[in-house]
Amino acid sequence: MLTAGLGLIGALIFGSADFLGGMAAKRMSSLLVTAVAAASGLAALLLALPFVGGVWSPQAVFWGALSGVSGAIAISLLYACLAIGPMSILSPLTAVVSAVVPMAAGLAGGDRLAPIGYWALVLALVAVVLVGFVPERGAVRPSTIGVLMALGSGAMIGAFVIMIDLTPVDSGLVPLVLNRAVNGTIMFALVGLLALAGLRRRRMPAATATATATATATATATATAESASRSPGAPGSRAASPLRRPTLLVGLRLAAACGVVDVIANFLLLLGMRAGDLSVMSVLTAMYPAGTILLAAVVLRERIAPVQWLGLALALAAAGMLAAA
Repeated sequence: MLTAGLGLIGALIFGSADFLGGMAAKRMSSLLVTAVAAASGLAALLLALPFVGGVWSPQAVFWGALSGVSGAIAISLLYACLAIGPMSILSPLTAVVSAVVPMAAGLAGGDRLAPIGYWALVLALVAVVLVGFVPERGAVRPSTIGVLMALGSGAMIGAFVIMIDLTPVDSGLVPLVLNRAVNGTIMFALVGLLALAGLRRRRMPAATATATATATATATATATAESASRSPGAPGSRAASPLRRPTLLVGLRLAAACGVVDVIANFLLLLGMRAGDLSVMSVLTAMYPAGTILLAAVVLRERIAPVQWLGLALALAAAGMLAAA
């Protein structure tokens, strides 16, 4: 019962974090979103570490750090595909893969359930498929690149879950701290490298750049003067520039909130795996599209098809069966 409760609550929180990350990725680079989320999540974990504790063993450090590499790939792909949309389809697609990978590993590693538990695992996977793969007429269909990114993200999320499960029982928050530290380092390094590459591409030979800049400045000054004389109240370049700043600030705030919400969900995932089986928690956690779908429907007014509602109902039924298993 405890495992089922932790899994369902964690899934809803994971879905909320993914929604925030997807919304942030609409306003800035998904790589930057992942980096900012990792930084805010690390700050939250460091504040909680003295109260929760954990042993800094070699295993905890190794698996925690390695999971950070997997997580960096998984989350950046996830936020990128959610930004392309539609969230209500790509998020469940990711969930199917992220559930199957650790579930298979758990069952192969010796997880044993009552017969009703195995039926519940099958029903849960069917539920996620109904939510994500069978949109009715009128539902938005995803692009090929969005589907590929969702599949890759799901595989990396599954690897992350397996690695966290391999950490020692007494490690506490240590694996998550290493996860976020490595994750943030990788993502900020990528953001910096891409920024430098962008600056280099903008550079032109000095003579050409000077001539082009002079001609452009003259033409712009003339056009601005003529426009100002015709329409004194028309918005110029100084009016357009500030419009981008609030968008970036909103994106940064969404990304920071995403990081904090995500580490709460990860902590619940860790507790659930300590209390129960990897195969059960992996499937329960895969219910996270419910949170993303509901928020997308309320905030973005994305359409939820009747078959998707059926999938959500089956998911709750499967969670109840797992609780009784």
